[in-house]
Amino acid sequence: MTSIPDLIRKKRDGEELSNEEIKTFIQAVSTKNIQGCQTGAMLMAIWQKGMVDSEIQSLTKEMMLSGEVMSWPEDWIVVDKHSTGGVGDKVSLVLAPALAACGCKVPMISGRGLAHTGGTLDKLESIPGYSIQQSAQQVRDILSTVGCCIIGQTETLVPADRVLYALRDATSTVDSLPLIAGSIISKKGAESLSALVLDVKFGRAALYKDIDSARELAQKLVTTGNALGIRTAAALTTMDATIGRCVGNSVEVIESLETLKGRGPEDLLQLVKRLGGVLLKMTQVATDQSDGERRILEAVANGTALTKFQQMMEAQGVATKTAQLLCSANTNYYNIFRKARHQQELTTTESGIVVDFDGMVLAEVLHRLGAGRSRAGQAINHSVGAELLVSLGQEVTRGAPWLRLHYDEDPTPDQINRLQNALTVVGSQGFQQESLVKELLLPK
Repeated sequence: MTSIPDLIRKKRDGEELSNEEIKTFIQAVSTKNIQGCQTGAMLMAIWQKGMVDSEIQSLTKEMMLSGEVMSWPEDWIVVDKHSTGGVGDKVSLVLAPALAACGCKVPMISGRGLAHTGGTLDKLESIPGYSIQQSAQQVRDILSTVGCCIIGQTETLVPADRVLYALRDATSTVDSLPLIAGSIISKKGAESLSALVLDVKFGRAALYKDIDSARELAQKLVTTGNALGIRTAAALTTMDATIGRCVGNSVEVIESLETLKGRGPEDLLQLVKRLGGVLLKMTQVATDQSDGERRILEAVANGTALTKFQQMMEAQGVATKTAQLLCSANTNYYNIFRKARHQQELTTTESGIVVDFDGMVLAEVLHRLGAGRSRAGQAINHSVGAELLVSLGQEVTRGAPWLRLHYDEDPTPDQINRLQNALTVVGSQGFQQESLVKELLLPK
């Protein structure tokens, strides 16, 4: 039997690992029959030398099989969406219940925020009583009765990924394409999905700054997902400003609820519509993309998506009265959510058209004010956040409020200055709002 040092040496020298060799490595990781330094050495060898598609597919499959693989009734249409992370990205909170309202089952396993990007689980935990920890049987029960759940990774699901992910962070191999593909698709494979759509972001506030890098990752993910038997598509979407107008944990939940009540920002709804339409088309719930998008919009407009969100909250531990209040037509959200001690409005320094806003700057400032974490397990302040009071293309006059900050600890003068410089207002030249979705990569 090939030893672990032999496998490390082989990959270090740029050779291709066989399916059996990759299986040996992942089983050693899962059973802890490998030293941490050896796992780290293999990760670095993969980062340096890369992997061909067949190696990535084998790695992903073995990671998926390292724990429980969920199973569902044959007549269920099980779908999910994954985002590579962004600023103000609350798409999952609207999309999951909208898909459930269209007859799909959505076992959405989400993550926490790290560095400047927000985490879906952190947002949901700002709702009093919401529990992200659900057993496999509880997930099946919730899907059977509600149709959607948004949970954290269970102890039995892809345990090899938890080990590798922690070491990737410690060994600076987080940005390895094979390791990213293995991590994302193995978890989705363990969900036994009918279809998966990936929201791969690029731009100032994304992991990948240009569309070519994002396309390379998206293609790897689509190829790997389809090789595992999941109908997989990807959308390449811009991440320069923010999605919607709110950034922060509780304020993003509020904006999601407003969207489900038909009062949300147009860009968020457009992204929900496009991604949902892709999934409904791939699963043949819809006849084509436009039919799928129409069904998603109808689910929001007629209130069935909002009802699903309320039912999901209750199924995951939120008191019925709290869930009802949050989903009522006119509610004071801060009767339920904790409100930050201070609010401050920033005003424009000149008149003109809003043509740009640097979402990365806002995310970094909010992170330092307590909305995010720098290491796993660090506590965050759910009430810290910001509301954009203007939109791209809007005409503003000097002195008009454009951003409302929610904070407990006072921002520094430098942080306020950075925020003011993040907004770009120019003269009366024309501004063309472009779609967030730049390309769709669909399965063949």
